[in-house]
Amino acid sequence: MNKRKNVSVNPQTSAAGAGREAADHHIAKNVETILGLEQAAKMNRTTSELIANAVARFCGSITFVWVNAAWFGLWIFINTVPGIKHVDPFPFTLLTLMVSLEAIFLSTFILTSQNLETKLSERRNHLDLQINLLTEQENTQMLAILDAIAKKVGADLSNVPQVKVLREDTQPETLAQHIADMEEKMVTASERSENPADGRPQNGK
Repeated sequence: MNKRKNVSVNPQTSAAGAGREAADHHIAKNVETILGLEQAAKMNRTTSELIANAVARFCGSITFVWVNAAWFGLWIFINTVPGIKHVDPFPFTLLTLMVSLEAIFLSTFILTSQNLETKLSERRNHLDLQINLLTEQENTQMLAILDAIAKKVGADLSNVPQVKVLREDTQPETLAQHIADMEEKMVTASERSENPADGRPQNGK
């Protein structure tokens, strides 16, 4: 005779599992959104920008190092081995010219790629700033609502003076000016510490 086993499910465990699934879903959705934004930004690049990015990516690989090492070694070997005509004998003036031209073009491609990455990074920073400002505004509204609820139920918040300050809207211009003032004070203090004034009295005649 088969006996049925009663399996009891803990409601707290089930709720925790559902919460984790919901959190994983939101994380996956956010990752897909960010990847979609970055992919859209990359798709809007011109043909020259795509070429510069591809060249810069290849130059940053170990394959590029081995290709140049093989090319330089073969060139030097062909132009130093006896018995054959040397196109570029020592001190390899033609090779030096080609390497210089390669360095000029590669630096241009790399700088172009870095400029594109800088624009993408600035766009991310701007997006982060907008999200942070929106979050701050939402938190300010929630604090105002909680303060109203506390007054409604008669809770005493006089011993928490930070609530009044936190309920005020954050002014980015004021924060930026405060940061600039603090940086200027730090630079001034550093300069004074590096160049202390000579307080020794001068000998009078």
